[in-house]
Amino acid sequence: MAWLWAIIVGFVLGLIAKAILPGKQEIPLWLTTVFGIIGSVLGNWAATGLGVNDTKGIDWTRHLLQLIGAVVVVGLGDMAWVALRGKKKA
Repeated sequence: MAWLWAIIVGFVLGLIAKAILPGKQEIPLWLTTVFGIIGSVLGNWAATGLGVNDTKGIDWTRHLLQLIGAVVVVGLGDMAWVALRGKKKA
């Protein structure tokens, strides 16, 4: 069941990251989900390193770090996708 939650969280974080980033991203929806999952994992890793991965109540800091990770990975992934595909950004 954990893999299903990873996909759902990755999908949601990827979409939020695309909404935060300026301009139109060229990556497809499946890649947005994969990048969201990677960003979530990086955010969890950073939260563990900072010691805020498990707090009482809602882990707002961990969720914020997951979102930051997703924004970074989606942004860099989109640049790589455009470079590999040879498309120019509008």
